[in-house]
Amino acid sequence: MKTTNERTDTADPGDLGRRAARRRTQLGLTRELVAERASLDPGFLEHLETHPVVVGVGTLTRLADALDTTVTDLLGGGRGVLSGRARANARVVLETLDPAGCWAKLTPGGIGRVILTAPHGLVALPVNYRVLDSTILYRTGSEGTLARAADGEVAFEVDQLDELFATGWSVLVNGTASTVSDEDAVRRLRRHADPHPWAGGARDTWMRIRPTGISGRIIRPNGPPVIGEGRTR
Repeated sequence: MKTTNERTDTADPGDLGRRAARRRTQLGLTRELVAERASLDPGFLEHLETHPVVVGVGTLTRLADALDTTVTDLLGGGRGVLSGRARANARVVLETLDPAGCWAKLTPGGIGRVILTAPHGLVALPVNYRVLDSTILYRTGSEGTLARAADGEVAFEVDQLDELFATGWSVLVNGTASTVSDEDAVRRLRRHADPHPWAGGARDTWMRIRPTGISGRIIRPNGPPVIGEGRTR
């Protein structure tokens, strides 16, 4: 016999609720135990599992820990979901990043897109990149489109978006791409700023973008946290 807290007559749960309930079932845990682990009210957890609910980052993190999974997995990890489908969020505000703020976002490195003009028009190509001496570095194949962009004007874009909360940031760099061919310079880059391309094949041509302009925007929370996240420790 199922208890009230374990009833399964859901009322159109959202994707987050379905994933949380499925993971809890996989682990064989009751709602009460998961709620205790996550410092949530059991009634709120039941509501989350059975209705579309928007929750805060803190709640997501605690719930992921309680279910021995990750926030990314609870949010679906982007699997089968088109970006940009979330509704506008009244709890966020759009701000301009100053150059220092833009560089702070870029400096950790990661994945960005080089935007350039190819014979058939503009293209945006993803690259693993690193930042060194206020320049952007990446590696490519010697005969590829990126290598042929040497000595030309390009743009470089990096962004990070949170689809659930409609928040995030983007940075756009304008500059000139060039090939780094000096052996001493290449050795230094390998020691201090190797982007380690994910793509296979030989990618031994080092490229550098020297910025001529940089701009960015950030969408940040505005106002009090989301209500209804249950109790906290």
